[in-house]
Amino acid sequence: MGPSKTMTEPARSTGPVLVAGAGIGGLTAALALARVGHKVIVAERSPELAEVGAGLQLSPNACHVLEQIGALDAIHGAGFEPEAVRIRSARSGEDITRLPLGSSLRKRFGAPYLVVHRADLQRALFDTANKHPEIEFRFGHKVAGLEDEPDAPVRVRFETTSGSTNIDAFAVIGADGVWSALRGMIPGHSEARFSGRTAYRATVSSSRVPDDLLTDTGLWLGNDAHLVHYPVHGSKDFNIVALIEEDWTEKTWSGSVDRASFLQHFGRWAPEVKALLSVPDTWLKWALCGVDGSGPWTHGRLALLGDAAHGMLPFAAQGAGMAIEDAAVLASCLKPGTDSPVAALKTYEAKRKDRVVKVQQTAVSNGKIYHLSGPMAFARDTVMRLAPPARLSSRMDWIYGWKPPA
Repeated sequence: MGPSKTMTEPARSTGPVLVAGAGIGGLTAALALARVGHKVIVAERSPELAEVGAGLQLSPNACHVLEQIGALDAIHGAGFEPEAVRIRSARSGEDITRLPLGSSLRKRFGAPYLVVHRADLQRALFDTANKHPEIEFRFGHKVAGLEDEPDAPVRVRFETTSGSTNIDAFAVIGADGVWSALRGMIPGHSEARFSGRTAYRATVSSSRVPDDLLTDTGLWLGNDAHLVHYPVHGSKDFNIVALIEEDWTEKTWSGSVDRASFLQHFGRWAPEVKALLSVPDTWLKWALCGVDGSGPWTHGRLALLGDAAHGMLPFAAQGAGMAIEDAAVLASCLKPGTDSPVAALKTYEAKRKDRVVKVQQTAVSNGKIYHLSGPMAFARDTVMRLAPPARLSSRMDWIYGWKPPA
């Protein structure tokens, strides 16, 4: 199932761009590629659209792309625009600071900051793509091999419920997630690795939580753990994510949760936050795994995108954002009819890699800061309390201020 030995550029490539994966990155890529004139085939291993996961955050850099591909209005209707990030001490329950979002970010960057359920985002992207005459979907297609020979289209072999089938393409985009099959076809690729962090996620009706939690994104900082929450589904529901430093002993990378054991992690947290954590009747947990973005993303006419190239920790809230940015840059580099798709994909990788690796490093750094304890946590909280909120917020300007190519 490895890559072909040749790297020779074909004399002339024609045909559709094949996108493997109908997640957020793959769907955004399909829309961006169709926008510049490509016919696109999206091949997804699941038999139908897999609407899974929990909430995520879309900062202005991502929203600019979503507006460009014609999906932002649908997403905005299903999402929520918080006024601020309210940061609190998990131990005392006291406010540390409140960083402006909402109208403040719209004014500075010309696009909103939204929180949305992953399933709503995926559905909005799919519905937009499914209406596009140049985008075709093929579900139940599991990648089984790839051939990239000169003077011929790239051929990807798939396993389906009815047997093997091939798709010939101008180029292949691996948007098939952290456990990407296509990444294994790139020599020297980075392996996905467990980060030592686990995410526990739950969604409840907004009617079950205090009203003062329904206007902002909440961030609670604790020893070796932190908590994030915000409204989703147009504020009808409430998304809660607890992120904990711990070992992973399950046989799979997700699993069910023993509620009593889970709540023991928060025995010393403030009563208000313990009450919130007691609201969900069930939780699901995921091992947080990442992919080093500094590894190779391309080989011949194959390129990786999103988590397949650079799966990252959620501590900068940019996993979806970086996949969405990837899609816009990819489409700007891979023009229809180009004589050199190999060079175009290399250009895409070169344009994206430094920024993505810096965002990955920021997420790792944030995770360490969020989980400080003792005197270091006291010093962190003091600095954040004394600093003007606008100054703290401006540390993310280099991320939020990015805009896609025209």
